[in-house]
Amino acid sequence: MTNPTDDNLARAQERAKHGRQQDSGVIVIRAVAMPADTNPAGDIFGGWLMAQMDLAAGNMAGRVSGGRCVTVAVEAMQFLRAVKVGDEVTLYATLIKVGRTSMRIHIDVWARARYDTNHAKVTSADFVFVALDDDGNPRGFVEDNT
Repeated sequence: MTNPTDDNLARAQERAKHGRQQDSGVIVIRAVAMPADTNPAGDIFGGWLMAQMDLAAGNMAGRVSGGRCVTVAVEAMQFLRAVKVGDEVTLYATLIKVGRTSMRIHIDVWARARYDTNHAKVTSADFVFVALDDDGNPRGFVEDNT
């Protein structure tokens, strides 16, 4: 007998599959770091990276929930190395857990210098989202009728 929670996670993970699947998750966003995104030291501002991560996690959360979601928590973020102007930044999303109204999505961020073939992990974090109804109240996920 299977656990209903495991079944819910399996169904949600199937809905989360979009884009090219990688060992590190699904590629959700790929962007080039631009000069307008720098901090006073000339490196890419950490807030820009965090915003990209929230967009990537939100993209997956919307797919999984079938509607509106909001970020309620970001956990365990640590910057491992600086991102430079011109670096190609790739964000991978992995659905970790689903509950009745919430989900946890892990985001990994990797960067590659513009003309290089080597890439390195920049940061990662877990994002928690809650699905909302039209009135802004938590709701269950939309059933997949396919």
